[in-house]
Amino acid sequence: MGKRKKSSRKPTGPKRKTPLDTTFTCLFCHHDNSVSVRMDRKEGIAQLFCKVCDQRFQSKVNHLTEPIDIYSEWIDAADAAERDALSTRRPAASSSRHQPAVNFGSDEE
Repeated sequence: MGKRKKSSRKPTGPKRKTPLDTTFTCLFCHHDNSVSVRMDRKEGIAQLFCKVCDQRFQSKVNHLTEPIDIYSEWIDAADAAERDALSTRRPAASSSRHQPAVNFGSDEE
């Protein structure tokens, strides 16, 4: 059988959601709360920009997207761009040691 409800227990209200951040730290200039996100859900575009160093990023949005999602996409895109830049760079000179001369045949001609 079921238990009786305790008289000392009071009903609780709905759980409060803590609001998510809408301003963030810039990846390039490292200023706190300088990056803000504008979301245009009708157009399906979000724009992220830094007020200090004027970095900009644009991404597509849907009805579930939040500003923190756009900020995370920006971080991922910056990491990918950095990896691409490192892979396309020419490697530095490997050594300054003198390499032995290659003999392609006899010199007695």
